[in-house]
Amino acid sequence: MYKVVALAMLSTMFASGVAAAEVKVDVHEAQRRVDVTVDGKPFTSYIWPTSLKKPVLYPLVLSDGITVTRGYPLEPRAGERQDHPHHAGLWFNYGNVNGFDFWNNSDAITGDRVQHMGSIRQEKIVSSHSGKDSGELTTESTWVAANGQALLRETTTFVFRQNGDVRTIDRTTKLTALEKVVFTDDKEGVLGIRVARWLESANEKGGVFVDASGKETKVEGATGAGATGVYLTSEGKQGDDVWSTRGRWCVLNGHDPEGHQAAIAILDHPGNPGYPTYWHARGYGLFAANPLGAHIFDTKAAPMNYTVEKGQTTTFRYRVLLSPHTMTAAQVNAAADVFAKTNR
Repeated sequence: MYKVVALAMLSTMFASGVAAAEVKVDVHEAQRRVDVTVDGKPFTSYIWPTSLKKPVLYPLVLSDGITVTRGYPLEPRAGERQDHPHHAGLWFNYGNVNGFDFWNNSDAITGDRVQHMGSIRQEKIVSSHSGKDSGELTTESTWVAANGQALLRETTTFVFRQNGDVRTIDRTTKLTALEKVVFTDDKEGVLGIRVARWLESANEKGGVFVDASGKETKVEGATGAGATGVYLTSEGKQGDDVWSTRGRWCVLNGHDPEGHQAAIAILDHPGNPGYPTYWHARGYGLFAANPLGAHIFDTKAAPMNYTVEKGQTTTFRYRVLLSPHTMTAAQVNAAADVFAKTNR
């Protein structure tokens, strides 16, 4: 009975938007980071270390102090997979922009492959705000191809909140084309999170995964004891069946070895290109929403090849929920209904 009441209260909080926490956003540009806390407790940091090829949010910490992101490659932990070094925290980029791969780029790229990569260069912190109800951070960056050509100017606003014990991150990203830009239909995109080992799927079989340039990455097989993660989408797809399907939201539920429950949900916005998004969600710990792939996920669909003309701007909005409880479809639906009505 208590669990039913608690879940109902959680749904009410999502629907009402009640927020009551001091969210602090501390900028430390010399250290290449912005730290976000709630009532003095760690939430996340916006970082752009020289070891990464894009800015990321890292780590993602629940209100009960549990970290739900993988440590590698920034802070490797015992027992973690050490594959895909470009999977760090929470990020936004794409695998084929005018032929350049922004998704797979990392310090592990060598030889001829370097010339096919792209990087997102942090330019400046536009503004930051701490507050009783929310904290905000606006950043500006440039998507730069390996040949030095600037392709996109990115302006992103993050809004950080805590409603009860559920934390939310709103990300609004505006991309302005500095040249005509084509996001060629590709599976590698766009909003990604690499989750902690215990949020991987117990059914993960591993295998060899091939990126846009043909590079093969071997992923070890069974995750082993303690893997509890299960994906669920708005369309009722579950577990391994989620990959390559569409839906307006996807939630990943699980619990850590000590029994702490956790849920990460990504909500798509009706105003986004390609809505509802395809889910590039893998059992080995990659949780991504990709609205710019189509034929790559469904061979019956025409290639999307999303084009932005020079001087034009396109906008992507996402909300990420971080809960210290598992979440039901009804709860996430309620949250998605609220998010669908927002315009920023």
